[in-house]
Amino acid sequence: MVEREQVRPLAPATGREHGNSEDEETILEKTALHRRKHVIKWCSCIVAVIILLVVVVVILIFTVFKIKEPEIKMNSVMVDSFNLVNGTIPRPGTNMSFIADISVKNPNFASFRYKNTTTNLYYHGTVIGVARGPPGRSKARRTTRMNITMDIMVDSILGNPNLQSDLGRGLLTMSSYTRVGGRVKILTLINKYVTVRMNCTMKVNITSREIEDQRCRRKVKL
Repeated sequence: MVEREQVRPLAPATGREHGNSEDEETILEKTALHRRKHVIKWCSCIVAVIILLVVVVVILIFTVFKIKEPEIKMNSVMVDSFNLVNGTIPRPGTNMSFIADISVKNPNFASFRYKNTTTNLYYHGTVIGVARGPPGRSKARRTTRMNITMDIMVDSILGNPNLQSDLGRGLLTMSSYTRVGGRVKILTLINKYVTVRMNCTMKVNITSREIEDQRCRRKVKL
């Protein structure tokens, strides 16, 4: 009996090993599931931040960074040189000089770089003078002023049939056309070309050499 009990084989332990492997698989699955949830959570946060940044950028583009129209204004026009015969008629063969004080206001949050400015002066529809100003830059939310000098051939005025009636009133009726083209660049996202055109009508007092009844109309193309 003793020998038989000693020879009897031990009970197999396959059940316990199988249970341990199932526990390990469960732990691995839980760990992988926890990692996936962690990754999904971080990805969701990153996506939410990106969406928030995009929304903020879009809001800034349509509010703060929205391209606003630069304003060009003719503040005054001064007659610098004006030779008259008998105090009434411009002297033939001479020049008449105008100095126009023009300001460019930039309401944007970025600088406005403009090219050469061009101003044409008309007397009853006939071009009597052209002036070109140098290129420049109007800082963000600032106003830049410039003086443009224009020489006018008096002979082009003397040949106009409206001169006699204007001399009778003591006023020369004139008009001007100014064009300023430039670019507004905000960061590296917005690069907008802008063209400002301004038409003005005015009356030049022959005696006082001052500008009277000046009216301007502005047109902006974005």
